Amino acid sequence: MRLTDVMGAAGLSGWAEAALLLFVAVFVTIAIHTFSRRRSAQYERARHLPLDDDLPAVAPAGPGRGDDR
Repeated sequence: MRLTDVMGAAGLSGWAEAALLLFVAVFVTIAIHTFSRRRSAQYERARHLPLDDDLPAVAPAGPGRGDDR
């Protein structure tokens, strides 16, 4: 008896189909979450974050910065 005979008779094709259905369900859920209009304001704010000059630069405070002599 060869290993291919054992694996062929094991009936494991259902697991591959279940994994595919799980992947598709997770993919669709993430796509809906990403492109929902409810989150568009949050994504718009994050898109402009690197260009936002209104926020002050935060410098580390306290000793050990290297410039306090």
